[in-house]
Amino acid sequence: MALRFSPPLFQYLNCNSISGRRPRVGKGTSFVIVASGENATKLVTFIGKGGSGKTTAAALAAQYYAKEGLQTCLVIQSQDTTAEHLMGCKIGTSPCICAQNLSVIRLETTKMILEPLNRVKKADARINSTQGILEGVVGEELGILPGMDSIFAALEIEKLIDFLGVKKASSQQNFDVVVYDGNNTEETLRVIGAAERARRYLKYARNMAEKTDIGRLASPSILKLASETMPLSKSNDGSSDAKTSVQIWDNFEHVLMKASASFTDSSKFRCYLVIDPSRPTSLSSALRYWGCAIQAGTEISGVFAFSTADSSSISAVEDVKKKMSPLATAIIPNISPTTDSSLDWNMILQVLAVDAKELLNISTKNVQSLVQFDKSKKTVTLFLPGFDKSEIKLYQYRGGTELLVEAGDQRRVIHLPTGMQGKVSGAKFSERSLVVSLK
Repeated sequence: MALRFSPPLFQYLNCNSISGRRPRVGKGTSFVIVASGENATKLVTFIGKGGSGKTTAAALAAQYYAKEGLQTCLVIQSQDTTAEHLMGCKIGTSPCICAQNLSVIRLETTKMILEPLNRVKKADARINSTQGILEGVVGEELGILPGMDSIFAALEIEKLIDFLGVKKASSQQNFDVVVYDGNNTEETLRVIGAAERARRYLKYARNMAEKTDIGRLASPSILKLASETMPLSKSNDGSSDAKTSVQIWDNFEHVLMKASASFTDSSKFRCYLVIDPSRPTSLSSALRYWGCAIQAGTEISGVFAFSTADSSSISAVEDVKKKMSPLATAIIPNISPTTDSSLDWNMILQVLAVDAKELLNISTKNVQSLVQFDKSKKTVTLFLPGFDKSEIKLYQYRGGTELLVEAGDQRRVIHLPTGMQGKVSGAKFSERSLVVSLK
């Protein structure tokens, strides 16, 4: 394979002569968050093509965990009423009990924006950073801009699951399981990788703040307001423990590292694919999602396939199992809600297949290795299912200490361990994996 590198600090490898596959992202997503201990929390994501059954999978998971005796909350972030038909109850903007051990709530960004705005106003009143300008901003008048839904959903979910460990025991109801059904998979994948990517933006912002005149002038006030606003590392009097700019920067870095680690820890976070075997596009999208999720920095824990009992569907299911191997695939009978009758969840859960229960088991752990380093051969192997060879590019920065892998709309930075840092000498695609050789 011929390699062609551009200027020294920005070496570029176009893997057009590599063979392989890769996935693409569609619409819709669902989260399930499960607490398996006193403080431990598990977040599970359902992703797949729109119409493949993600909301149904979220409702099924919520009902299953509630039936197992876990305090469960189903969180919906869509105006679609499908979840209401599935659950058999009205879903409002505040938690309400739908069944034993099961609560439901609908997130609306226009309402979620009010609480952080009020928090900023209170912080500004203490430190007088904007000289009272913020008091003139009325939250109810603010509209929602693109991208705000995912940001506020992430903040609301963090309040429920407490990945960062900042929630007071008496401040909010504690759920063992929180099931989140979102409305856009691309945004969800970005949320998964957001903390790690935000660390890079933080590093650049910190350099600007410390090494430029405008940064040294403006950053202290901005940092102080941000630190006072965020409910992190607060002392008993409500003020921030981090008093200096260095402490505040370090505190933000620590928070982002902790959040990023939660998404890469299978004991806290899981990601499942949902497929409609009768639709070939659902399978091809799932393959693309698989690779995109890995690029975002997380593992796929298994596949849920909603299927009918006819022979064509059975054949399609076998095709799904083959193409999604080595992932475990659980077959779920098609669940179709109607507007005039409620689903019998007791019956549905009674006949739920053993393999589906095993996939939802909160005690099992993922064993996939997304990146493998071979120091003897000086190779890095990246598992990238579903990607096409022409869609993979490699970049190398900072003297060969890290690789940046671009696949589709996802970019991923891989830090090379000591002893393997060097320039890329070649790359090939084999067994759905990209093997990069270093020199």
